[in-house]
Amino acid sequence: MNSIHSYWPGIMLAYTTYAVSAISPGPAMLATMGTAMESGRKAGIALGLGIAMSALIWGVLAFLGLSTLLVAYAGMLDIIRILGCLYLLYLAYKAFSSAFSTYDLNVNLTGNKEYQAFHVFLRGCGLNLANPKAVLTWVAIISLAIEPGAPIWTIFAVLSGTISFSIVFYTLIAIAFSTPQMVSIYSRLRRWIDGTLGIVFAFSAYKLARD
Repeated sequence: MNSIHSYWPGIMLAYTTYAVSAISPGPAMLATMGTAMESGRKAGIALGLGIAMSALIWGVLAFLGLSTLLVAYAGMLDIIRILGCLYLLYLAYKAFSSAFSTYDLNVNLTGNKEYQAFHVFLRGCGLNLANPKAVLTWVAIISLAIEPGAPIWTIFAVLSGTISFSIVFYTLIAIAFSTPQMVSIYSRLRRWIDGTLGIVFAFSAYKLARD
C-alpha cells in the first residue's frame, strides 16, 4: 500500500498541470464558447469532445516516447508549430468571415447555424492536434509527475483523470454558453465577438510563429 500511495503526489501534480493548462484562456476555450453560442449546445459539446480526444492522442503518444522522439528529431516540433499556425490562421479567417456576414440567430433555437457534429468534432481535434503547447504540456506532465519505472496503472490513472476533466470542463463551457441568455447576447454582439475571436486566433498564430 505504501508503494501505491507514493505515486499519488505525482498523479495529482499531473492533474494540476493539465487543469491549469486547460482552464487558461486560449483558442480551445474560445472556440468552444463561440461554437456553443453560434450553433448550440450539441455543437459546443462536439467540439469539446474533439479537443478531449486530441488530448488523449497526445497523452498516449507522450507516454509512448514522444518526448524522446522530439529530442531526437527536434524539427518535428517545428512542423507541428507551422501546422498550428496555419490552422489558427484558418480559424481566424472563419471568424472574420462570420463577423462580416449578415445572417441572424434565432434566440429561441439557442443557436441555429447549421453544423454537422462529426465535422465539428474533427475541428476540435484539429485545433488541439496542431497546437505544440498541447505537446509540451504532456511532456511536462511526464517529466514532472511520472517517475521513471512507474507502474502501468499510474499512466492509466493520469490519462483517465485528465481526459475526464477535459470532457467535463468543455461540456460545462458548452452548456453555459448555449443558454438563451448567452445566445441573446451573442446575437446582439455577434460581429464584435466573432471579430474578437478572429483577432485572438490571428494573434495566437503570430505568437506561435515567434515562439
